[in-house]
Amino acid sequence: MPLEIVTIPCLSDNYAFLVHNAQSGETALVDAPEAAPILKDLSQRGWKLSHILLTHHHGDHIDAVPEILEAHPARVIGAAADAHRLPPLDDKVRDGDNLTICGEQCDVLDVSGHTVGHVAFHFPLSKAVFTADSLMALGCGRLFEGTAPQMWASLSKLAALPDDTLVCSGHEYTQANGQFAETIDPNNPALKTRIAEIADDRAAGRPTVPSLLSLEKATNPFLRANDANIRRNLGLEQAAAAEVFAEIRGRKDRF
Repeated sequence: MPLEIVTIPCLSDNYAFLVHNAQSGETALVDAPEAAPILKDLSQRGWKLSHILLTHHHGDHIDAVPEILEAHPARVIGAAADAHRLPPLDDKVRDGDNLTICGEQCDVLDVSGHTVGHVAFHFPLSKAVFTADSLMALGCGRLFEGTAPQMWASLSKLAALPDDTLVCSGHEYTQANGQFAETIDPNNPALKTRIAEIADDRAAGRPTVPSLLSLEKATNPFLRANDANIRRNLGLEQAAAAEVFAEIRGRKDRF
């Protein structure tokens, strides 16, 4: 059976995720933005944490770790490259490492760009990848530390996963991301449909995260630097893909 994934809204627009194996009772937390909603959900479900997986060092992804550990003495896992600015780690991981989390294989992917040392956690059997602020719903993270070629390489790595992979990203930015995407990809019918569905979801108070990778590849401009229409709209028909991505990211920063 695939692992159960629970999306937990935190702070004003963050998401944390619980990953649960119903047979073994093991539960992992991916990122820890805020303790109260995470501890409440665990208590209501009667689940105990076995692991905490940290994607990167920003406070809105790690600040709740100490409080959560007081109630759940779980093993904390994060990138070796980021260990100096993460909470104390029980396991330091690198790109290509294979873990067993909740009884299932978990592959570590370096997806640096938003930060250097950002990792994603891919569960191939359950068809889910936890991307935090690298690949996001209709977007990607701002380049605070990495370069555009670095982020494009990271996004390309994620785009190479199977299309039916569930992308569990870290923020509810999707509606604003859609408004931007329409400015550079205005004739994309899949994008128009998605924007309408996002409006309905948000009006009803429903999260737009997670999302399917196939949908991201069809609509997310940050994955579509090789799309002919986008290149034409940007006047970059002959540019390298990383250059097109850099232009898209720059426009989003100024949007």
